This record gives sequence, structure tokens and C-alpha cells, in this order.
Amino acid sequence: MDLGGNPCTLTDPKVKTVLDRIYREAKGDNPRSGWKLLPYLGRKLLGRKPSFTERYRRMSNLRVPLSAEQGAFAYFVARSIGARRIVEFGTSFGASALYFASAIRDNGGGIVIGSEVIASKAERARENIREAGLSDFVEIRVGDAMETLSDPGGEVDLLLIDGSKDLYLPILKMLSPRLRQGGVVLADNVLTPSIKRTLADYVAYVQDSRNGFGSVTIPFPAGFEYSVKI
Repeated sequence: MDLGGNPCTLTDPKVKTVLDRIYREAKGDNPRSGWKLLPYLGRKLLGRKPSFTERYRRMSNLRVPLSAEQGAFAYFVARSIGARRIVEFGTSFGASALYFASAIRDNGGGIVIGSEVIASKAERARENIREAGLSDFVEIRVGDAMETLSDPGGEVDLLLIDGSKDLYLPILKMLSPRLRQGGVVLADNVLTPSIKRTLADYVAYVQDSRNGFGSVTIPFPAGFEYSVKI
């Protein structure tokens, strides 16, 4: 990847090594694999459908990162708007944070504020970010994102929503007042067949200009909703 002769942190061997490992390990973590669903399939058989938040907690060892194409897209969005403060809902093992931290460093500095409800995932993400040499640009907060992200510490340039699907709209509504005019919101999985219906209200909300956003669905396989605060 080249930015017209200017340095691009995504080409840093340390960053590439960590991202390559995350994607390599994620290939064996397909959450559709039946044996990986056993922790909550029993509950479904008993007639109780687990919430997205419960499913997320029970798949605590799974890596389901943004695709490499989505990550590069997110990096370029952050670069194009000169983002200095980025918030992400759903850090997992840190792939998206690595793309954003690379953009923050290349933009001249700032912070990525990540959130992760599972402490072990947060620690693995921190290890990955340290190994990539980007710890100075990332803060990961552990706990309920409705609490940990309630104060992002300043005006937000870019927000990634990629955690529990039932919290997409509450997270957006909570952080909208802190998002600057012209700020961007990226929401993952809006075209994923098993999730699309759940996220229909979120998509309808951001695509209604009366709610203060202009929005379009980017047709990556999983779908990226690209919204701008207008």
C-alpha cells in the first residue's frame, strides 16, 4: 500500500505481521461452525433464544475481525477525514484498532478508544497492539460499552460499531452528540444474512436524514453502513 510516497503504517512489518496472524487464526474461528455454537445451542433447543450480547460473551474465544478489505477501507476513511479521535464499539482481538491506530499515527497523532466487554479479549488486543508498536495510540476500555464509551474524552471524528447487534442503535444515539459534524460512522454486518433483519432498524434510522445522517450501504460481503453526520 502506497500513499504517494508518504509513509503508510499499514506497510510496517510489525503491523503486517500481527494483522496476518489475526486473520490466519480467524480462519479457524468461523462462528457458523456447529461445535463452536454448542455453548448456547442447548438454550435454543430449550426454547430460549440467547440475546446477541449473550452469544457474544459465549463466543469469547472467537476472532471475527473486519475483513482485510474493510480494514483498508476504514484506514482510508480515517485518513481522508484527518481523524484524531476514533471510537470503536467491539474491539475483539484488535484488528480494527490496528487499522485505526495506523491511520491516527499517519494523521499526526490522536487516540483510538476501543471497548470490549470480555476482559481476556481486551488483554489479547492490547498484546497485539503492543507487538505492532501502536500502544501510544490506543486505549481499550473493558466493560459495558454503554458505560465505558459514555465519555469519549472529546469530539469524535469516526465511530465504528461492530459489537453486540442489539446495541448498535443505542450506541449510536448515545455517541451522536459527541460526533463532530462531518464525522463518520461505520457499522459492520448490515448485509450478513443472519443479522440483516436485526439491524434493519439501525439502517433505517441512519438512512433517514431527519435523524441527522446521510448514509449508504457499502456492498462488502458482510456489508458496511457508511454514515456521515450532516
